[in-house]
Amino acid sequence: MRLHDVTDRLEKIDGLDRVAAPLAAAAKKAIGPGRRKDALSGVGLGHPLHPVLTDIPIGAFTGATLLDLAGRGAWEPAVEALLGAGILAALPTAASGLADWSDTFGGEQRVGVVHAAGNVAALTLFGASLVARRSGSTGLGRMLGLAGMGLLAGSGYLGGHLTFARGVGVNNAFNETKPTEWTPVLEDAELAEGKPVRAEVGGTAILLFRTNGRILAIGNRCSHAGGPLDEGEVDPDALCVTCPWHGSVFHLEDGEVVHGPASVPQTAYDVRSESGKIEVRARP
Repeated sequence: MRLHDVTDRLEKIDGLDRVAAPLAAAAKKAIGPGRRKDALSGVGLGHPLHPVLTDIPIGAFTGATLLDLAGRGAWEPAVEALLGAGILAALPTAASGLADWSDTFGGEQRVGVVHAAGNVAALTLFGASLVARRSGSTGLGRMLGLAGMGLLAGSGYLGGHLTFARGVGVNNAFNETKPTEWTPVLEDAELAEGKPVRAEVGGTAILLFRTNGRILAIGNRCSHAGGPLDEGEVDPDALCVTCPWHGSVFHLEDGEVVHGPASVPQTAYDVRSESGKIEVRARP
């Protein structure tokens, strides 16, 4: 629990906001909404891109370190190749992580900026290790590589804290109970044309929207960070809703992600009107 206490204290260091807040704002401006943001967020994958990409540099740097420890110079060409591969793979990995982190705030943003700083420092050491090896200073290269691996392990712990303790990047609606049988949620007369309405069944919030005689329904809790979609802007022509928190866009017909940062689609519901009541069930 001591490590957990350290991260808890880290979340409370207000001074980190002086670095984290302007950096996050600059990242959001540089990445912007649109295709670049969608690609870095993992739209189309069904989950964030960043965790997938981290396996490549972590695996490369870990492999280089193990060969250094076991081979004692015998596998130097392989070590250099792994270091080079890890450095190259770290660039898109960092970009995807930056895109995810730019949408965080508070304690998550503070831990994230330290996580990023640790990764940058580790990458610098791995780069210096590669340069030293190629200039003939293999011993120095090993020392720098081991130092980089130590920093990478520490920053990796912070990344795990963000994902598993704080839930950054986790589908915020994964544990909702979805009705699989026809279930009444609202009086038909309460749903006006062209106005999003929030209904609730069994603790699960559902967004209802009536257009041209049709009623569309998807999960109301945004999968990205839990934002209330009923408070967002609806485009009646494209039949899309924009989350008011971070700007994720979803199709109202099937819940699919149109634009990130969300990467997980919303639950789509079948809808019918029976005896003056609107009934829904989760679409198979």
